[in-house]
Amino acid sequence: MNDAAAPSWIRAGHALRLAASVRDRGLEVRLDVAPGEVVAVVGANGSGKSSLVRLVSGQLRVDHGTVTIDDEVVSGPGVHLPVHRRRVALLEQRPLLFEHLDVLANVTFGLLARGAKPAAAVARAHVELEAVGCHDLAGRRTWEISGGQAQRVALARALATDPRLVLLDEPMAALDASVAPSVRALLRERLRGEGRTAVLVTHDPIDALSLADTLVVLSRGRVVEQGPVGTLLARPRDPFLADLVGVNLVAGRGVSPDTLVLPTGEHVTGVSPVPLSADHAALASFAPAAVAVHRNVPTGSPRNHLRATVTGLEPRGSLVRLTAVLGDGAPLASDLTVAAAVDAGLVAGSEVWLAVKAAQVSLYPR
Repeated sequence: MNDAAAPSWIRAGHALRLAASVRDRGLEVRLDVAPGEVVAVVGANGSGKSSLVRLVSGQLRVDHGTVTIDDEVVSGPGVHLPVHRRRVALLEQRPLLFEHLDVLANVTFGLLARGAKPAAAVARAHVELEAVGCHDLAGRRTWEISGGQAQRVALARALATDPRLVLLDEPMAALDASVAPSVRALLRERLRGEGRTAVLVTHDPIDALSLADTLVVLSRGRVVEQGPVGTLLARPRDPFLADLVGVNLVAGRGVSPDTLVLPTGEHVTGVSPVPLSADHAALASFAPAAVAVHRNVPTGSPRNHLRATVTGLEPRGSLVRLTAVLGDGAPLASDLTVAAAVDAGLVAGSEVWLAVKAAQVSLYPR
């Protein structure tokens, strides 16, 4: 939660409360967002992220339950406040600026639509363009500016109307890698620095770490995991989240404070801030770079040796990403040098041993 003083658009109570379902989308979401909180929502394709955004913005109607913004029911039994009356700003992958208007007119558009006087709308638009570093573009047509500049203008347009909630649907996804960091920094300044309430849909853990307080994982239209961003990314409990942050994740049951047993009967020893409980569900995560691959049972310092079958090899720059499955079908990955992969004669179907040192394995209760 941001510690800055709450600005005028933040009211007491829940900034957003979802307790709603949409049958034909398979969506059944329970979610509370506090005033000034930025929540990042992640999930696989088809998990319900876009439907959640559409539900909050008013583009979808609820079948059961309610959507509440600033303690006002905007969707529910006999209630459906239209999009333009919710005071919710939506920033998507594409800026969706009006090509027939210049930059200044784009930013004033929403203000005028809400009844602002022209002089006041222009003055506020200039303030917002200055805040996003685009004041010098005010007289240009939108097709004359770059993609990064257009997204900055779209943000200025979204915030000019003082929305009580900001929805961001993959706002950096369409930007060049060289441009995204500066737009991300701007979003952090405008959202967290000003204490705005926002829901951010993203596929990038950097976006979540940089912008959000809380992380929510969606699967099949439901919230399956929720908590502080840093905690969830450091100790993922969901396979999608583990894949998102780029770590291996295996599940088993505790047999000692620092060891779990997998369904294959193999043991994994690691470091556990909270000692594992015997026979309780537990997880182990470790980076692909920590995994060594051997054609024979390895000897030496690594305490964890897991038998696996190679399923594929994929070039990744100067490395090769080896994918494999354990005896129970659980997937694992290892990052090797090209030379190591060639020397070992690794191909799909090869039987291998995966070795990882205990110090590089993080263990935690499931």
